[in-house]
Amino acid sequence: MYIPSSSRYSSGMQYARCGKSGVLLPKVSLGLWHNFGTLTPYDRSRDILLKAFDQGVTHFDLANNYGPEPGHAERRFGQILHEDLAAYRDELFISTKAAYDMWEGPYGNWASRKHLIASLDQSLKRMGLDYVDLFYCHRYDPETPLEETLQTLVDIVKCGKALYIGISRWPLEALKVAERYLREHDTPMLIFQDKLNILDREPIVGGQLEELGRNNIGFISFSPLAQGLLTDRYLNGIPEGSRMTEGRFLKSSTLTPELLSRLQSLNALAHERGETLAQMSLAWILQHPQTTSVIIGASSTDQLMQNLTCLHSAPLSSEELQRIDHILYGK
Repeated sequence: MYIPSSSRYSSGMQYARCGKSGVLLPKVSLGLWHNFGTLTPYDRSRDILLKAFDQGVTHFDLANNYGPEPGHAERRFGQILHEDLAAYRDELFISTKAAYDMWEGPYGNWASRKHLIASLDQSLKRMGLDYVDLFYCHRYDPETPLEETLQTLVDIVKCGKALYIGISRWPLEALKVAERYLREHDTPMLIFQDKLNILDREPIVGGQLEELGRNNIGFISFSPLAQGLLTDRYLNGIPEGSRMTEGRFLKSSTLTPELLSRLQSLNALAHERGETLAQMSLAWILQHPQTTSVIIGASSTDQLMQNLTCLHSAPLSSEELQRIDHILYGK
């Protein structure tokens, strides 16, 4: 029988207030996109999740289509929750999402009222929950009227199926509309999720982070290590058995000689700081003033523990930040 560590809230995890809400999120959250599906042994998934909770990670990030196969991550999480963490449900902050492809037919994706409510009902059933703490619209739908999507999110909170609402990867103008609509309907947006890492700064360049700061909305980063590029895994080329050899989410054509040279220079800077490239990359995101939390994946408990060391990184100096920009952009 699993008994969580008695020091889970005093072992080094840090928590940050999410916007102007009452929610405190761990600065490092655990994402269940990979390593919680049919390709990963159940015991390994369980070990990673419980080890994370023992370290004070209380936020677990899911989506309806996480797996593989779609739905399997939620199903596996629900089993671990039922068997090991049921007594600690109120210590957990569980999020899920809808809008990407989930089932056949015209209602199996995007952000209609029909899809969002049906998908959330399915997610709750898979996890064995009455509600989730946070429900996201996973992507912007250019065809469904924004008012339909946003009113559905309001209604989901008002009927008790989710405590808070977030959106993920919406363009700036749609984000502005969503912020205003949700606030005016007494369901303020808790958080915005987007890809942010040293190599991909779209929410900074696109203005989303500035908008979030103006409106006191939280921000959470996914893919902080650029699918493994910002680790030591590819510093000497493409190893056998790596995610890049599978070619599903990370293509071998991505690792150009120019990018490899830049990664090696970033790695050298990290070593000067006494850190790994992954630690420095996570610290870079957490240092941004709008960042509430960063979502990490983990293929083992050792990798999880290594990534959590970013919480103890010294702040990057202005000179180090300039060196990073010079390595990547020649500035």
